[in-house]
Amino acid sequence: MPPAERPAPVSRADLEGICEALPEVTLGESWHQPAYLVNGKAFVRFREPRKDCLDPATGEPMDDVIVVTVSDDGEKEALVTGEGPWFTIDHFNGHNAVLVRERDLHELDYLELAEVVTDAWACRAPKKLVKQHLG
Repeated sequence: MPPAERPAPVSRADLEGICEALPEVTLGESWHQPAYLVNGKAFVRFREPRKDCLDPATGEPMDDVIVVTVSDDGEKEALVTGEGPWFTIDHFNGHNAVLVRERDLHELDYLELAEVVTDAWACRAPKKLVKQHLG
């Protein structure tokens, strides 16, 4: 039997498409950074380079970090300790969020990213909207 084919890797355009397909989502700002919002609350944010998040290879601030909301520490732990490109930094200790570099999105498949982003949206969206969309 041939090995199962891995779904095509994703890009930033895929991430943006997933966000934009969710109900009542707008592209705006959070903490002066571009972000996808629902009900005025960010669930995916594109972080600017900062000294608290350095590229281990170059020592330079990472310029492609994406912040994604998670529901709780259990989900955060599962993503960060899993095999994917998700990570965190000290700045996000105590915050329900994980990070991924745009350059590493190709390590994810579309279904995985869609699940994580939809869960992020559900954390921020009004409960009634979540129930209408997800059942």
